[in-house]
Amino acid sequence: MTRQAISQSGHTPPVEAGSSLSTPHVRGVHTGYFECATLATWTEHVHETHELLWGARGVLTVEADDGFFAVPSTLGLWIPAGVAHAVKSTQGTGFYCSHIDAQVAPALAHRTVAVTVPAAAQELLRHMSTFDMDDSIRRRSEHVVVGLLEVVDSRPMLLPMPTDPRLELMARALLDDPALDRSLEEWSVVVAVSVRNLSRLFHKETGMTFAQWRIHARVRVALGLLAAGYPVSSVSRRVGYNNPSAFVQVFRKVMGHTPGWYVASLKAGNHQPLAGSE
Repeated sequence: MTRQAISQSGHTPPVEAGSSLSTPHVRGVHTGYFECATLATWTEHVHETHELLWGARGVLTVEADDGFFAVPSTLGLWIPAGVAHAVKSTQGTGFYCSHIDAQVAPALAHRTVAVTVPAAAQELLRHMSTFDMDDSIRRRSEHVVVGLLEVVDSRPMLLPMPTDPRLELMARALLDDPALDRSLEEWSVVVAVSVRNLSRLFHKETGMTFAQWRIHARVRVALGLLAAGYPVSSVSRRVGYNNPSAFVQVFRKVMGHTPGWYVASLKAGNHQPLAGSE
């Protein structure tokens, strides 16, 4: 995928949380719902309009310029027009996709960011996709929807992806099977790189050690499994923890709260940003 401008640290500079997508020029908003009876994959592609993925139920992941996003039900993911991205969902996942033809702030025209999608915006999007409306009322409604979206910190749902083919092989294997417990020493044999160089490369490309990255990858996958209704004990095993207590401890360290709190917030319809402590 084509990368956006990269800072000296190797990461794209963040869009300021709290930025509004409000714009005086919204040309159209169209929303569809996808229900995935089986595993579904949309290979790398681009859109001529901005795309908003929201209301995810289950495991929905997006790979874009900044890395790998696990999209929770509590937030939406704004993908600007022209940004290459790939989407993957597991069996039983459902989500809304809104295409928004609008002129937005320059900082948001080229960056994939997390946004809040409050209940009012969700209802308007559903209503506009279901019912015929007077043109003037639809235009005002589209204005309101875009104005209600607000940028929040993407880091809790973003996992930086390495670009080196050898590291990418490791990363994708772990995302496909987060319970995979292969050590760095074992991986060094698989990719034919010394342990020392492999460790250095991984940190250079992701800003994390291999062990840290694997923990974050497991938590990102766990978010989707929890949202899909799997119990904590089952999720912990699926992402590589035989002891649920160990999984809860790791989840709290990464997200700033427990899996139980996250599940309760989903049931309560909480659409506030994910916490994220690292």
